[in-house]
Amino acid sequence: MTNHNSAQESAVARFRALHESGCFILPNPWDIGTARYLEQAGFEALATTSAGFAFSRGQADGAVPCDETLDHIREISQATTLPTNADFLNGFAGEPEGVAANVTRCVATGVAGLSIEDSTGDEDHPLFDPETAVARIKAARAAIDATGMPIVLTGRCEAFLVGSAEPMRTVLARLPAYAAAGAECLYAPGVSAPEEIAAIVRAVAPRPVNFLVSGFNSHFSVAQLADLGVRRISVGSGLALAAWGAFIRAADEMRAKGEFRGLAGGAPFAELNERFGRRA
Repeated sequence: MTNHNSAQESAVARFRALHESGCFILPNPWDIGTARYLEQAGFEALATTSAGFAFSRGQADGAVPCDETLDHIREISQATTLPTNADFLNGFAGEPEGVAANVTRCVATGVAGLSIEDSTGDEDHPLFDPETAVARIKAARAAIDATGMPIVLTGRCEAFLVGSAEPMRTVLARLPAYAAAGAECLYAPGVSAPEEIAAIVRAVAPRPVNFLVSGFNSHFSVAQLADLGVRRISVGSGLALAAWGAFIRAADEMRAKGEFRGLAGGAPFAELNERFGRRA
């Protein structure tokens, strides 16, 4: 067993333990600096954000190729000692065999978990048909098991994000099927009504549920979501969008008004320089 595998095994064990009880925040950095800051801030695990990374590369979410995404996932997972969950989109493949091959490559980056979603990227047919979607989760599960590294597999249903006619009906049909296919954590980004969150938790119990907090539902607290049965809370591109928001406001003020007041709310240079200078 190599040191890298030993480190990954430790991260996987810690990540699994976080899912067993309680409710924890899984924040989403988009580069080494934000990952290391979140570790120093005291968070217990991290997750990549496909959108946050894509925007940093000047690309749209989902447009970054698989190889580049894998390099980024590896960079984040090795930037800190924290367990890292990979936002692996739809596995960068349509057929289950392709998903399995790419999942195997993702496990090798050192992650403690990864998610596979059922979005096709095709506006006319935004979700894989149910049979194919389940087969893709089964393929991901088999690929993970074959590596011998028991990382956490999250199954995502994108019905709320792609504008399905009856997203809740779709989610309640698909997530239990994904759990039966081997997904150990279930996720329906975009859901926001408390009664719907609780219904999802009941539908997949005792498997843990990940909940996405974004700008439109940022009124929730950890305590409120824990009371609804949520086990894991991620923010997706939320932190990246918050940073972009401050950047855009300051840049627009400079260009439109010739003023620089937007820079006044920035992080202290000395604090960041000292924080990152702590590392050898």
